[in-house]
Amino acid sequence: MPTFCKDIGADSRSTMPRCPAAAPVRGSFTPQRSGRPARRQSVRVQALTTGTGGKKVSKVVLAYSGGLDTSVILKWLQETYDCEVVTFTADLGQGEELAPAREKAKAAGVKDIFIDDLREEFVRDYVFPMFRANSLYEGVYLLGTSIARPLIAKRQIEIAKQVGADAVSHGATGKGNDQVRFELGYYGLQPDIKVISPWREWDLNSRSKLISYAEERGIAVPQSKRGEPPFSMDANLLHISYEGNALEDPWVEADESMFTRSVSPMAAPDEPTYLDIHFEQGNPVGISGQRLAPHTLLTALNTLAGQNGIGRIDIVESRFVGMKSRGVYETPGGTVLLTARRAIESICLDRGESHLKDDLMPRYAELVYNGFWFTPERLALQAAIDATQKYCTGTVRLKLYKGNTIIVGRRSQFSLYDEKIASFEDDGGLYDQKDAAGFIKLQALRLRTLGVARTQLGRLRNPDL
Repeated sequence: MPTFCKDIGADSRSTMPRCPAAAPVRGSFTPQRSGRPARRQSVRVQALTTGTGGKKVSKVVLAYSGGLDTSVILKWLQETYDCEVVTFTADLGQGEELAPAREKAKAAGVKDIFIDDLREEFVRDYVFPMFRANSLYEGVYLLGTSIARPLIAKRQIEIAKQVGADAVSHGATGKGNDQVRFELGYYGLQPDIKVISPWREWDLNSRSKLISYAEERGIAVPQSKRGEPPFSMDANLLHISYEGNALEDPWVEADESMFTRSVSPMAAPDEPTYLDIHFEQGNPVGISGQRLAPHTLLTALNTLAGQNGIGRIDIVESRFVGMKSRGVYETPGGTVLLTARRAIESICLDRGESHLKDDLMPRYAELVYNGFWFTPERLALQAAIDATQKYCTGTVRLKLYKGNTIIVGRRSQFSLYDEKIASFEDDGGLYDQKDAAGFIKLQALRLRTLGVARTQLGRLRNPDL
């Protein structure tokens, strides 16, 4: 018998059952490369002249996960800039314990430690607006990493103002997109803020150098960090990404043991799972009769979709900085949500609205991917997109089965679908089929004119035709 979704339950700290063999998930702002310092004096001079234009830094807010990389960054900032460091750790639903980050920050001498639960704000004010645009970067990527960066940047700036900091710092590498996303967010919210990007300033370019730096300064190095990791990971409530090292060859298939939020489609249940998703003005508000808060709803969708092998993609994307990058992503709940949103729009949006949204979507997705969240053009597009969602209220029924998200029903009190008009049976005069003849002739007028004119031109050039 099919499985029906019911009793979704309350909020959970974990987004999905984890695969025991999986590598630990890093925080959403954890650096993804490693290295070791040069001599302290030379590194400090370089940082003071390149990172902040030679200006003295008194206090900096660091996006901090408590992992090895950001622990090294914390110490490096203290030594290099001789400044006070404030740590900020964001709970975006990455599914890892955040309390150790506080203890590690205390051990490093940090006085102001911020650990904020941003899951509700993340889904409500960032994920859902992006999904109202049906956003897909290059037609496939659901922008799970991209959409988290503006919120982290926003909160860092808020903390900087609160504690009187004159700089912010992140752990993104100099090759990736995240450095751009973070810093465009910083400057968009506080144009005069100083930004310190350690990976662009130091020469810590190997795992052994990073570990040596940590050991010299008494920073604990977990045994799992002593070897080169098979790939880097970034997680939040919307998705988890895997990149680098073992995944850098786009011809090599990702190992099954890597995945943490979904079973293989081949191992998914042999019976489908049915569920209803309820929408109000374009936003999902409940599942199968149960109203849920945004982050709880996405957590529930992650579980249901992951159990049915849904949400895996393996892509090569075009980074904003100019290179191609191979990434493997798990976005189970988001994959189901996008399919359901398209279904409710199919009956609630006018053709012109729907097609205009499809025209705008690639531009919107590119803005999100490139880090232009806090820009007038993104806000203008958002206003246009949201104007189309006023009547997107109703219910979509789906069947989840072995990696597939299948629409089996949709209904709305604002539906534009008229069964009487669409029917092949007698419509009672609602549609006069004879009208189609004039409609077609008008549409064909330019084609007929074009054909006649060019045929005549061809005969003038070649009288023998």
